[in-house]
Amino acid sequence: MIVDCALYRDGKRAEAGSDWRAMRAQATGPDDFVWVGLYEPTEEEIHDMAQSFGLHALAVEDAVQAHQRPKLERYGDMVFLVLKTLWYVDEDDAVETGEIAMFVGDDFVVTVRHGKGNELHTARSELESNQLVLSHGPGGVLYAVMDRVVDEYLDVVDELVIDVDEIEESVFSNQRTNDSARIYVLKRELAEVRRAVLPLRDPVLRLASGDLPAVPEKAAPFFRDVSDHLARAAETVDSLDSLLSTAFDAHLAQISVQQNNDMRKISAGAAIVVVPTLIAGIYGMNFRHMPELGWTYGYPFALLLMALTVVGLWALFKKSGWL
Repeated sequence: MIVDCALYRDGKRAEAGSDWRAMRAQATGPDDFVWVGLYEPTEEEIHDMAQSFGLHALAVEDAVQAHQRPKLERYGDMVFLVLKTLWYVDEDDAVETGEIAMFVGDDFVVTVRHGKGNELHTARSELESNQLVLSHGPGGVLYAVMDRVVDEYLDVVDELVIDVDEIEESVFSNQRTNDSARIYVLKRELAEVRRAVLPLRDPVLRLASGDLPAVPEKAAPFFRDVSDHLARAAETVDSLDSLLSTAFDAHLAQISVQQNNDMRKISAGAAIVVVPTLIAGIYGMNFRHMPELGWTYGYPFALLLMALTVVGLWALFKKSGWL
């Protein structure tokens, strides 16, 4: 359940282990705090920790059950934040989602992670190597995790940009393609990204305002940077969705044009076959008073007439672009 647990003092990692109770007791300095990282705990597993840190029961329920909308809630002097995590799977050209819930107080941070991707070990290591950010205490941890998650959004969006470019190239190529299914899948992936990105804008703006108890005012500029990155991701997602809609309309138009071309070719081919058949039908009626029946050159004349009509029709259709 506990992935990592550490006590931080004076902007440095002072102690690590699994005994979070002992570390909480040692966090007596003005800048001391404990960061406990959990992975998919049950309510029973997190019960003692919730009582010790004073975590609100409703927030604990949301953190354990997961599948929450990104949000920021304040419970007294504690802040509860839910983030959707995203990562791109190259093998499937798909976007997978996870979730991180964060309880942030004056002297503690508890993170609850769900899903296989977006591990927080890298974010913790980067934070511990940046004493300036770590000196902001729990607010610095909140920034480090959010910055890591939003950077992952940008990475996923960049991969989706490549996929949309491939769709556009395929739609407007000279080859016949069936892109409607892939366009639909990409629209679904963009909707998944939008559900993670758009609801997070308001919480980030609240954090950037510096009026929350767990975030010192001097840490507000860091969250404004996160807000800029989040806005870039949101704008890119909106533009990609618009491009996909346009590409789908263009794909349907291409199909209509191709069908018209096919019908013209079929009509031209039918005309080339029908006219000689008409001539053969006329000369095959065997009426007594048909002059050509007694003519020595009647049969070659009929064949020549058929050939000339076929060549003439072929040249006409070729010139008009029907063949």
